[in-house]
Amino acid sequence: MTEPLFTIPLWADLLGVGLGGIQGAMFASGFQGQRRLDLLGVAIIGILIGMGGGLIRDLLLGQPPATLQNNWYLIAAGGAAIIGMLLAGLLNRANAVIVGLDAVVIGMFGAFGTSKALGLGVPAVPAVFIGACAAVGGSILRDVIMGLPVAIMHVGSLYAVAALLGCSVIVTVHAFGVSITIAGVIGLVVTAVIRVLAVIFDVSLPEQRRLYRRKVAAETGAIPIVKP
Repeated sequence: MTEPLFTIPLWADLLGVGLGGIQGAMFASGFQGQRRLDLLGVAIIGILIGMGGGLIRDLLLGQPPATLQNNWYLIAAGGAAIIGMLLAGLLNRANAVIVGLDAVVIGMFGAFGTSKALGLGVPAVPAVFIGACAAVGGSILRDVIMGLPVAIMHVGSLYAVAALLGCSVIVTVHAFGVSITIAGVIGLVVTAVIRVLAVIFDVSLPEQRRLYRRKVAAETGAIPIVKP
């Protein structure tokens, strides 16, 4: 097997894991009532957010999970989760911080996933798909573990769309001869900016229109007709 054309620097991967851990822990710390979590629960959510994207990326690429090949990933994710808990306690209204960190995290994991895929010779369209899955993978794991509606499946502020657009920018820019590293940075910025602007201006995809049914000649058990 040939050497990949691009390797994610350890410090950059750990930075993404750390920011994800902080954001995840801050998010989990804000729950009250029956959904409130203890310290272990908050730490687990932080670690899931921090490491989930990288795990999904490497599994899709058929690579050994980088987050399990080095001691520092778990240390970074766990330590970042503790920092996230402390920050959540200090900041009574941390929504803006959480959204900002969330935008940066999905941008980073999207960029890492797409860049690594391109470096391994994966075609453009699958590379975008892998990057988008890496970007939103941690949040999917979080929502499933916490019993919440999966965010990317419902009307929201362009969560997965921002990741898809950012990853698409990476493969497009790289196709014009720009290095994978620079293309990844550009894609990260595009994803984060789209995500933040979508939250600020409350922009989302149109809601799926409901299908209304009415029965014709009910006495005969007629076939229901779909009415827009």
